[in-house]
Amino acid sequence: MRVGHRFLAFDLGASGGRAFAGTLSDGRLEIAELSRFGNGMVGLRGGLYWDVVELFQQIVRGIEVCVSAGDRPESIGIDTWGVDFGLLAADGSLVSVPRAYRDPRLDGAMEGFLEIVPRERVYELTGIQLMRLNTLFQLYAMVRERWPLLAAATDLLMMPDLFNYLLTGERKAEFTIATTSQLYDPTAGAWAGELFDALGLSPAIMQEIVQPGAVVGTLDVRAGATPALSGLPVVATASHDTAAAVAAAPGEGKDWAYISSGTWSLMGVESDRPIITPESLALNFSNEGGIGGTYRVLKNISGLWLVQQSRQAWAKDRLYSYEELTEIGAQATGFDSIIEPDAPDFVNPADMPLAIRRFCQRTAQPVPETVGEVMRCILVSLALKYRQVLDQLRQVYPHPINRIHVIGGGSRNELLCQLTADATGVEVLAGPAEATVIGNLLVQAMGLGQIASPAAIREVVRASFALKRYEPRGGPDWEEAYQRFRDLQVGGPQG
Repeated sequence: MRVGHRFLAFDLGASGGRAFAGTLSDGRLEIAELSRFGNGMVGLRGGLYWDVVELFQQIVRGIEVCVSAGDRPESIGIDTWGVDFGLLAADGSLVSVPRAYRDPRLDGAMEGFLEIVPRERVYELTGIQLMRLNTLFQLYAMVRERWPLLAAATDLLMMPDLFNYLLTGERKAEFTIATTSQLYDPTAGAWAGELFDALGLSPAIMQEIVQPGAVVGTLDVRAGATPALSGLPVVATASHDTAAAVAAAPGEGKDWAYISSGTWSLMGVESDRPIITPESLALNFSNEGGIGGTYRVLKNISGLWLVQQSRQAWAKDRLYSYEELTEIGAQATGFDSIIEPDAPDFVNPADMPLAIRRFCQRTAQPVPETVGEVMRCILVSLALKYRQVLDQLRQVYPHPINRIHVIGGGSRNELLCQLTADATGVEVLAGPAEATVIGNLLVQAMGLGQIASPAAIREVVRASFALKRYEPRGGPDWEEAYQRFRDLQVGGPQG
């Protein structure tokens, strides 16, 4: 006999995916991990791709594991990273394996497109932070190179929409993931036709936009699942992983910011409307879709990617756990070396610690040599970057910001959370660590009528998951370090 309502969430990230079951009962959510699998960009003849066939097989296996582990779920929801996409031919087949957002073909694509449509106009139309990896510039790279398969494409589907299509045969565009593309006009509430004209493409390649919680369709046996699973509803949850995480941020009122901390750090506020002004353009803020018609006014920061890639480089000598790296970083002190996490040096270097050393050498700073010194440099620099973005948010957001909710896997990093409180001077509340999965599950529940509203989602989160509080312990050393960090933004001393 069923106790509560059961849902199944898939969270696909750039480095791995997970399947979680969630049971909602009496205003509380319990989650259980069912499977975990790897993901990563696959290099083929100089290009970077996503192995969507393997990811799709893992989704089908996860569905079957969920059913074998207990009750049949009431629905399935999939969230992924943003900006990347698949292209379909007229017969519904994939035109090619989707390319990845760090693909070298994007070199110079943003700059080339902005010669056609000025950055001010692109931002006015979309409200999205200009980044070389955005879907808009990926498409321009294909147009620029006269990629022959683009002409064969009739449909573009963002990554979670692509997996929903593979499961159901239905082609829809979920709102939160659609907004990451820099192809959506939030003022018009439609795809930005002017940008498609500039690309020389028809907006008909895009899909009807549906809101988070909409039922896309039902599981089709042609997806490869067993006939017993046929008819299972597939929900367009908050399909962008950051949107799902922010949906589960346990904030109350309007005086808080969030950091969705993982490979990327997404830092921002939740707004009832997009904030598209000359000032927000100058500060390069994005306006990405949220649940309940809200917008996530945020900035993308290259987050724990720096740690992940450093760990990979160090693995040649020793494979550290992330916990070990944090402990080693905690033993280092001071502010000798500071980097700009979003510098081009760190986009995808062959050796991250070496790239960090070269940056410090070039900017006339002490060069971090040991594992502890590099870790301290990364985490202090991230905390200082958060301080900078908090200062910038306060320039565009019409409400005070008195605390920061750190959600996602990075909320487990106690050292980074404390450094963030110290650098920003505000209280930090960490958790839940599985915010993306939790938001995915609870938006499904809202879509099926089991939860009344986004506010009710956050009530469930607060009732279900413990938070850890960090009080700021900043001082003059932090202020001096922050000034040095800001100096890096304007060129700083060169060695």
